[in-house]
Amino acid sequence: MWKWKQKPKQQKKQSEGNSTNHESLESFLKTLGESDDFVRYQLSGDTSCTISYIKTMNEPKFINQQVLPLLKNTHLHSLEEMQRKIPIEKVEVTDQLDIIREKVMIGSVMIQLKELDEKVLLIPATSIEARDVGIPEVEFSVVGPKEAFVESLDTNLNLIRKRLPLPQLTISELNIGKVTKTRVSVVYIDGIVDPVNVETVKQRLNDIEYDQMIDSSFITQMIADNSNSPFPQLLDTERPDRVVGTLVEGKVAILVDGSPHALTCPTTVVEFFGAADDYFLPWHLASAFRLIRLFAVIFSVLSTPLYVAILTYHHEMIPGELMATIVSSRSDIPFPPILEVIVLELTIELLREAGARLPTKIGQTIGIVGGIVIGTAAVDAGLTSNVLLIIVALSALASFTTPVYQIGNTIRLIRFPFIIGAQLWGLIGISMCMVFFIGHLIKLQSIGRPFFEPIYPLRIIDLKDAFIRLPFSKQTERPILMRTQDSGRMDGKRAKAKRDIDE
Repeated sequence: MWKWKQKPKQQKKQSEGNSTNHESLESFLKTLGESDDFVRYQLSGDTSCTISYIKTMNEPKFINQQVLPLLKNTHLHSLEEMQRKIPIEKVEVTDQLDIIREKVMIGSVMIQLKELDEKVLLIPATSIEARDVGIPEVEFSVVGPKEAFVESLDTNLNLIRKRLPLPQLTISELNIGKVTKTRVSVVYIDGIVDPVNVETVKQRLNDIEYDQMIDSSFITQMIADNSNSPFPQLLDTERPDRVVGTLVEGKVAILVDGSPHALTCPTTVVEFFGAADDYFLPWHLASAFRLIRLFAVIFSVLSTPLYVAILTYHHEMIPGELMATIVSSRSDIPFPPILEVIVLELTIELLREAGARLPTKIGQTIGIVGGIVIGTAAVDAGLTSNVLLIIVALSALASFTTPVYQIGNTIRLIRFPFIIGAQLWGLIGISMCMVFFIGHLIKLQSIGRPFFEPIYPLRIIDLKDAFIRLPFSKQTERPILMRTQDSGRMDGKRAKAKRDIDE
């Protein structure tokens, strides 16, 4: 192991005439020398040179089998000659400190002919450790592809490239994070995407000045048009096939090294209720399931607020046959409906968080057993009515139908303002909350594009793949929202024609 040592005074005098770049390189190497995984030694043989690298970032077999034998058995006089002889791509000779620092820290081997030389040879020898491609865990589908993104950016780009073997598929890479210098790729199809969307995404990414960029969720919060909104304005997905579908529509994808999720933009609110299965099933079934999801979300948000509003202010809305059941179920309940609802809703949230944070098998047990035991005990103890318990359970079950995890969290949050509004003003309070959130959605944007499209502004063409999914033969044009350079997807007349070949 090489340790930094004080240089003789004669060497210091010789180095006084060198540039500040050399002094900075010396300081950089001295800082690395404080770490035990930094290796620096003098290689003797036909070629004498100094080799430096971080062993935890390099592939040892590559260095021992490809680099060292060539240097030991070949007489080389200059770094440029080494560059030509080493059969490795992207070998670079430079004296720029920024490039040296960047390459060494990501796993390149640095070679100097003399220990104090400021010109170095950089050989890429990065060791890439990543898990294998697996099945989607959050966006699982019964039919369709079973591949999901992993933490390696290069692997994720490969999953996209193999599905889009186009020269127009463009990948623009940036480094974001003042400390982490995380690789971030902006992916789009040139000739289809609107250049304004691409420039907007790049400009917002370049404007990020945060010190770390660990996951794509950081980018979601930093480049969103309204960071105070509970609604996600970029679509987060772990499925390569979904990303490819959005790219073909003319959208922009953002992938972050170290994140198993990709971001697509601009997006609309209706996209968060579309699942991957919708495009693998016949359009009749896909449309029915999508409508069921939309109904489930509305039920999840409004069921408990309606319970509070009706029992508090609007008893006349309850049918006579049902009134007797509700009165008997609440005869021994000492709390008003609002407190009863809040307690049960918070209990459901506690069970969700406990199930999500615990190991998988224990979490499933806590969710099922805990819900049954706590619910039964609460009814027997007279703390809540069995009618409300059924409503809250159905509401929680309905919120799980959202195919995108982020919008599911939003649904869980916005339910509470509706409950408070129902307690204060009844149905008028629910209506006020509804108007507020719809107005917020109308005002919201995704990368400068309307988030509530195609509802507002109304786009009839884009409704073909919104609340229902029409057959592919009807979707002959790309969404108007994207403002693509090439709006056509297929010839509608030829798609309708079913021609048989007579033998």
